Amino acid sequence: MNPEKDFAPLTPNIVRALNDKLYEKRKVAALEIEKLVREFVAQNNTVQIKHVIQTLSQEFALSQHPHSRKGGLIGLAACSIALGKDSGLYLKELIEPVLTCFSDADSRLRYYACEALYNIVKVARGAVLPHFNVLFDGLSKLAADPDPNVKSGSELLDRLLKDIVTESNKFDLVGFIPLLRERIYSNNQYARQFIISWILVLESVPDINLLDYLPEILDGLFQILGDNGKEIRKMCEVVLGEFLKETKKNPSSVKFAEMANILVIHCQTTDDLIQLTAMCWLREFIQLAGRVMLPYSSGILTAVLPCLAYDDRKRNIKEVANVCNQSLMKLVTPEDDEPDEPRLVVQKQAGPSPKDCAATQEGAASGGPDGSCDSSFSSGISVFTPASAERAPVTLHLDGIVQVLNCHLSDTAIGMMTRIAVLKWLYHLYIKTPRKMSRHTDSLFPVLLQTLSDESDEVILKDLEVLAEIASSPAGQADDPGALDGPDLRVSHSELQAPTPGRAGLLNMPGTKGLECSPSTPTMNSYFYKFMINLLKRFSSERKLLEVRGAFIIRQLCLLLHAESIFHSMADILLREEDLTFASTMVHTLNTILLTSTELFQLRNQLKDLKTPESRNLFCCLYRSWCHNPVTTVSLCFLTQNYRHAYDLIQKFGDLEVTVDFLTEVDKLVQLIECPIFTYLRLQLLDVKSHPYLIKALYGLLMLLPQSSAFQLLSHRLQCVPNPELLQTESPWKQAEPLRRFTLNGAHPACTRCPRRCEGGTQVAESRLPGHRLRGAAAALRAGPEAAPGRETPAERARGPPGPEGTPLTAWHGDRPSEWAVSTGPLQASSPRRPGLCLGGRVVGWRC
Repeated sequence: MNPEKDFAPLTPNIVRALNDKLYEKRKVAALEIEKLVREFVAQNNTVQIKHVIQTLSQEFALSQHPHSRKGGLIGLAACSIALGKDSGLYLKELIEPVLTCFSDADSRLRYYACEALYNIVKVARGAVLPHFNVLFDGLSKLAADPDPNVKSGSELLDRLLKDIVTESNKFDLVGFIPLLRERIYSNNQYARQFIISWILVLESVPDINLLDYLPEILDGLFQILGDNGKEIRKMCEVVLGEFLKETKKNPSSVKFAEMANILVIHCQTTDDLIQLTAMCWLREFIQLAGRVMLPYSSGILTAVLPCLAYDDRKRNIKEVANVCNQSLMKLVTPEDDEPDEPRLVVQKQAGPSPKDCAATQEGAASGGPDGSCDSSFSSGISVFTPASAERAPVTLHLDGIVQVLNCHLSDTAIGMMTRIAVLKWLYHLYIKTPRKMSRHTDSLFPVLLQTLSDESDEVILKDLEVLAEIASSPAGQADDPGALDGPDLRVSHSELQAPTPGRAGLLNMPGTKGLECSPSTPTMNSYFYKFMINLLKRFSSERKLLEVRGAFIIRQLCLLLHAESIFHSMADILLREEDLTFASTMVHTLNTILLTSTELFQLRNQLKDLKTPESRNLFCCLYRSWCHNPVTTVSLCFLTQNYRHAYDLIQKFGDLEVTVDFLTEVDKLVQLIECPIFTYLRLQLLDVKSHPYLIKALYGLLMLLPQSSAFQLLSHRLQCVPNPELLQTESPWKQAEPLRRFTLNGAHPACTRCPRRCEGGTQVAESRLPGHRLRGAAAALRAGPEAAPGRETPAERARGPPGPEGTPLTAWHGDRPSEWAVSTGPLQASSPRRPGLCLGGRVVGWRC
């Protein structure tokens, strides 16, 4: 500094002392300056006051000499003390040089600058609020200062400034928010702690409504929540908790839409605390804002769906995410299916490519530099495009939602619970908004078919529910040929007719001959037959799927849809299948399901009787396709009680090549005959005369089988078939009246069966009755009518017991045996049997 330069009104002694390296001398100079300024204040000499402040600022505080800068700082503090309440008039001139020294390389100088500013602010109090932003900016730098003394001095100044802001009602929050938004993205933990402390203070001031400006700082708060310091994370968690409480208290003043995307971003972070906190906020937003959140559904689903697959280590996040998912789903109502006003042109959505699904979400909420968050399901999704404020009421935009669901379902690495949630969403959307969802069916259909190969039964069940809803929804019925891409698949309900070989195929599919929508197929909408075609195509290309899950899938479809329609359509499709091996296997699978599944009880009853035209048409349709497999064709004839045709088919089996697979199928058919499903068939074996071809067909199967367990099983069953003569219940001889001429007391005309009279006037058959039965009958005759009923004679006891009532006995007429039945009671006129043996006026036997 030039000593010859004029620093008036500062005296040379003051100037010399201000430049001294000793603090004590500089302090003495400051006291002199304070006295001088007080005199100017008393004289109201503002010109001299400004001159003194300008000299201290320019010549000392901003000097190149460090001791001069220290002298200038203490001199400015002395001026402020001398000015007192009037210091507010000169605050800009007092503060700016001090704040410049905050960036000095000398830590001692930074400390003196902090001390000087403390004295200036302490005197000015509320007058410094117009300069709050520059003070806050300077303090935020000092909060991260590496020197502990400087940091300690800045903390004292910080507390003083907070007290002033708390006491005042003139704080300019609008002007402060941009600075807060900028500083909140600092990575220094001390600066972050400083920011959080100030937000807590501002939130506690009743006259300051920081909730209105929450969208400006929310992203930064979540950034700070991820700090490595536990204390800072705890402070930030407290701040966010306070804001959430305020949000619940005053939902009407909260800008939900402006913060939705910020939460979506942080719900996808890898930090558990940030993710859980953001998910809790999102849950409250959905419940409080309701349909206001619908325009952000695609982004919310992008964030929430992956969390549903978390394990127990992140159970809290998973539970909150599940609540968010359920709450958002409830916001979709049937009213969302109404036409948009004005009507929007919705372009047909193409299926997502792998590149789209692997793209990253970009963009930061509120312009924050660190607000972006990666996501693997975001390309093309308007997650960060807020809905127009002028649009009322809120409209559900399905394009983004369907694309998110499609991407998640296509990703094979996604968890099972997430896939189930996606399918539940699709089912819910098809139920609530069928008309709008029908536009997206073409893009979803291939993915839904692919999902049938999933390892989880639960996923397949939900997938089948969605496919069944698509196939049966009235919205899926095309009203005109151009309504859908691809061929017209509409099916009429006309009467069954054989397919015309010359008709062109409506759907081209490898492995099919002229595949078309048969007019005989009862169907629900245009997607039903397409679904059946693609399902069979998938079974054909993935034989393991058919073996492991084929029966399960078809049985569930029979529960979800019309079983008759499913079998009808599949039979039509298989009729044109070029791969005969697959057709035979598929027919065998369908036949097994038809015969064994409880879900098809009504369909079996319908086929068993064939009483209605519909059942007969169904049988004809099934029969044509069942012919791909000879054994299943016979089982279908058994089911429908076409036994003669079954017998004719079995006769033809002799012309076929008998393979191991063929015999295995016959074996399985025998096992099925022993199952409860064919109980009626086994009972029909009792009526031999009415079902002769049933027995012939079963014997035919028996002859086909080798000596195996199935052979023994069927053989034992056929051995139980009764002799038809034993079961005869009617006879040509209807009346018993002519018998009386053979049983008159005292008269013994000749018996028609006996050529001569017996001794004692009693007829005895010429035929010799063998064994003890004839001897018992003769003893009873000799005992006479006076013998007590039921009492045996000595002759009977010696010759053996008589045969019991109804016991058959045999007599011979010449060389021919005949059957006899013993009776000891009087002959009834209604008896249909013919008399065979007359003993003592009582008929004791009839010829059967």
